[in-house]
Amino acid sequence: MKKILIGSDKSGFDLKEAVKEHLITQGYEVEDCGTRNMEEPMPYFKVAPIAAAKVMEQEYEKAILICGTGMGMAIVANKYKGVYAAVCENTYAAEKCRAINDANILTMGGWITADIVGCEIVDTFLNTEFTQNLEEWRKEFLTNARKEVKELEHTIYGK
Repeated sequence: MKKILIGSDKSGFDLKEAVKEHLITQGYEVEDCGTRNMEEPMPYFKVAPIAAAKVMEQEYEKAILICGTGMGMAIVANKYKGVYAAVCENTYAAEKCRAINDANILTMGGWITADIVGCEIVDTFLNTEFTQNLEEWRKEFLTNARKEVKELEHTIYGK
């Protein structure tokens, strides 16, 4: 079974619930690491570290985080080594963040993104591979760029 990690704060709760239901109908096993009910909301700066740590430790390959704009979740998640969180507001951005940047955490804004669009963004994010549909020269460039980014991470965080 395919596994995915998802989390939200109060502002992203409704979109997260719609995306979670969508993923379950597609056969995903979904772990919710954030706000599970509106009576006990978790702030974005508590949710993002849970997901980012699980992606960093390779417990999950990818995650989806949703707050009001998606930006707070991305800022916090990107503090973790090997985590590449990208805010996406449309399917084009979701495709490119995977194909070009090999993003492993999708963040979205519950104040910005409608449920149906959010589900389309998630599908695009989950079904696009690194360098997919790119020219050969670009694939080679991006593969080398990814190595350089990893080296930069090693310089900053250590091996």
